[in-house]
Amino acid sequence: MNLARFPRIRLGHLPTPLEPMENLSKHLGGPKLWIKRDDATGLSTGGNKTRKLEYLMADALAQGADTVITQGATQSNHARQTAAAAAKLGLACHILLEDRTGYEDAAYAHSGNVLLDLLHGATISRLAGGTDMAAAMESRAAELRAEGRKPYVIPGGGSNPVGALGYVNAALELVNQAAEMGLRIDHVVHATGSAGTQAGLVAGLVALNSGIPVLGIGVRAPRPAQEANVLALAQRTAAHLGLPDNTVRAEHVVANCDYVGQGYGIPTEGMVAAIKLLAEKEGILLDPVYSGKGMAGLIDLIRQGRFGKDENVVFLHTGGAVGLFAYPDAFGVG
Repeated sequence: MNLARFPRIRLGHLPTPLEPMENLSKHLGGPKLWIKRDDATGLSTGGNKTRKLEYLMADALAQGADTVITQGATQSNHARQTAAAAAKLGLACHILLEDRTGYEDAAYAHSGNVLLDLLHGATISRLAGGTDMAAAMESRAAELRAEGRKPYVIPGGGSNPVGALGYVNAALELVNQAAEMGLRIDHVVHATGSAGTQAGLVAGLVALNSGIPVLGIGVRAPRPAQEANVLALAQRTAAHLGLPDNTVRAEHVVANCDYVGQGYGIPTEGMVAAIKLLAEKEGILLDPVYSGKGMAGLIDLIRQGRFGKDENVVFLHTGGAVGLFAYPDAFGVG
């Protein structure tokens, strides 16, 4: 598995730390909890999309692009990191933001990630919930081509086989860190949405024959749809890597979508409690859309006894804490 043959631009502070969460482990009575700090990738407050953008932006430049187009929800972490990467590389950036929550308050509409999108010089179009976002991006790209520009379209979350290479690389990084530390990793858990992070991790860990299972805690789609999306992308990523057919199989992809609540980006009591608990016990900030719900799921599964007391569970922190500023009411400070 030779990742060096794929174009890559270094945007992140890598490798990210792999740290024990001793206070949280003690509070919950086991298992032994660890956190992979992909909130510390460094690009515009960090986050998991930075790894994907290292490959996506390299591909954009290789194709001669002068503009990148992407899409996400109003408080998209992916949009913010894409805007920052474009700024760093001297590219124009246009973001299509979809209203997936119906929230109209000023904090949600203009603070957090939206503020940073604008600070990085991106232009924004706001679209109604339910818009065909892929078609909307292609329409915008056609307009720019008619103006003589060279746009490069990045899917939501950076989730395609090129972007997923970032998490194939993360799998290699994690396995190497664990080997150096003498750490046996029994489970990796993270929030899963657009599928690219989980697909890349699964493809990478399976290709390395690591034996480490990945559990995605869903933040949007029902379990059958989420697992199907992850499996399809993981298999396409494996093919992109040149791995044999059937390297990634259905049994490698597991998602638990019991913690979505009323919908994507809509707060839950479990999410709020998880964010407060990690802030108080470990001094680490999660985000309200992804990692907060991912941690809520992990904590609940621990309390259900789903993990052995002596097992080592790594939680992958996907970043996005700047999104907390868009949800003051959820934390009683509105």
